[in-house]
Amino acid sequence: MNNAGIEQLTQLYEDRKTAIRARLQDFANVPRTEFFYEVLYCLLTPQTSAENADAAVTKLKKLDFEEKQFNPEPILSNKRHYIRFHKTKAKHLIRLKSKMEPILAILANGSTSYELREWLVKNVKGIGYKEATHFLRNIGKNGGLAILDRHILRNLKRYGAIRSLPKTLSRKQYLSIEKKFMKFSERVGISIDELDLLFWSMETGVIRK
Repeated sequence: MNNAGIEQLTQLYEDRKTAIRARLQDFANVPRTEFFYEVLYCLLTPQTSAENADAAVTKLKKLDFEEKQFNPEPILSNKRHYIRFHKTKAKHLIRLKSKMEPILAILANGSTSYELREWLVKNVKGIGYKEATHFLRNIGKNGGLAILDRHILRNLKRYGAIRSLPKTLSRKQYLSIEKKFMKFSERVGISIDELDLLFWSMETGVIRK
């Protein structure tokens, strides 16, 4: 771990800390009525830009997809906000409607963040560990779990927390790297949730969801 690099990281954190914490508070304040679209967003983001996923969600929300019955595939395949694997993801979105009642129930039953993530991965088609953690973070229920997307992994390698970038992420690999992220977080004195947004802002220039 390069001390000079860590010093630069902590200084950048100090510069952006207020904005990062405000964003995390925004997540904690997301109303229950928005949870459906937060899951939906996380189902769309794999291998698709956050901007396109956000635009597609905005369109689906405008059309009241949560309450109305229609195939979302034409929206996902629109070139203005193209979603990769739109045929498969459209099916996931349709299935999601039948899962929202149990999702809302487990979110309210006092389960830990780890338990919530395991349940989501096992019970919601199209949700993996990254997507489940992303959803929990976006509603303020992350509890220090890690969203291991490519931005995070690149920075973990950059700062020596991991030796190489994994080609794939099995459950075992995900949990192993997550533990290394937690140790790195402790060493630099910045929470995982805050490091996540800091790394994102370093990669993209914005503090976004």
